Amino acid sequence: MDRVVPPDFLRLAAHPVRWRLMSALAVSDLRVRELVGQVGEPQNLVSYHLRLLRDGGLVTATRSSLDGRDSYYHLELDRCADGLARSGGALHPALVGASAGASPQPAGPVTVLFVCTGNSARSPIAEVLLRGAAGGWVEVTSAGSHPKPTLHPQALRVLRERCGIDLGAQRPRHLESLAGRRFDVVVTLCDKAREVCPEFGDGSRRIHWSIADPAAGRVTFDRTADDIETRIRHLLPILAT
Repeated sequence: MDRVVPPDFLRLAAHPVRWRLMSALAVSDLRVRELVGQVGEPQNLVSYHLRLLRDGGLVTATRSSLDGRDSYYHLELDRCADGLARSGGALHPALVGASAGASPQPAGPVTVLFVCTGNSARSPIAEVLLRGAAGGWVEVTSAGSHPKPTLHPQALRVLRERCGIDLGAQRPRHLESLAGRRFDVVVTLCDKAREVCPEFGDGSRRIHWSIADPAAGRVTFDRTADDIETRIRHLLPILAT
């Protein structure tokens, strides 16, 4: 009988430490020291397994915009989904995509706040994309820790082209204007804003997406919107629970 070798995804993900790392990164981007605290393993062991996950294409890393000596790690959920589907298909063709299904929806509205520094690009793009993807069961707002005077022209272009929405009359909002309000989920899209974002009610869930500022010129606005759109697709099932 031929020796059956498990698919690469299973061999990577099945290790207990790597599975715990993937579980920690499934919701929020995190730094190594935060992962060390969550998985309860020494930093050298965590770094070793992160390297294996990066080599396997399941995890990526980006330099922090707050401290360039630090990095945020991000789980590539689409690649994980593809790996799960391929692994199921390797066992039996009937298992390809067997876990896929429509995302549940909560009984009542869920309130979400997106935060970046200027509230001129990343967070308003996320606000519009989530509102469109979720329909009426998500109430979404965006704000900035140091808001710009106006929305970035390229952010306006992206939203016009993708959503047919013109936000030319909208002005960036300061976080302080939301004092006293409660949000079920607060998503920071900027490493700097993460460090200064206040709490918005007991039980509010904090999520971080380490997304480079497209206005800085390192990434395009379209690529940024693609990244946010993918993350929102993965966020919806979390909001529903």
